[in-house]
Amino acid sequence: QVQLVESGGGLVQAGGSLRLSCAASGSIASINAMGWYRQTPGKERELVAFIRKGDSTNYADSVKGRFTISGDNAKNTVYLQMNSLKPEDTAVYYCNANILTLRGTIYEYWGQGTQVTVSS
Repeated sequence: QVQLVESGGGLVQAGGSLRLSCAASGSIASINAMGWYRQTPGKERELVAFIRKGDSTNYADSVKGRFTISGDNAKNTVYLQMNSLKPEDTAVYYCNANILTLRGTIYEYWGQGTQVTVSS
């Protein structure tokens, strides 16, 4: 089995910064990609940022220039540096990982989510 554990959420003033982290552990052969999604009540979960094994990245238009995603392969960890935060960034942020397990199965895993609240 594989587990994802997020950390780094919290309350911050508009214009401030937070860094989220997500560590994957378990029966991992390799990680193909990891990313961050966010969700607020009444909205569907949306992509924030995604990084692939070759280090290519994708960002939502709303966070380009403000957020940076990066990974540490040795630690099976992905980070999301969030700068110039806005109230509209308030959401539960979920880590996602596409993982090849030691059994040879590729599966999408989700973390439990971490709350980010940005005050005006």
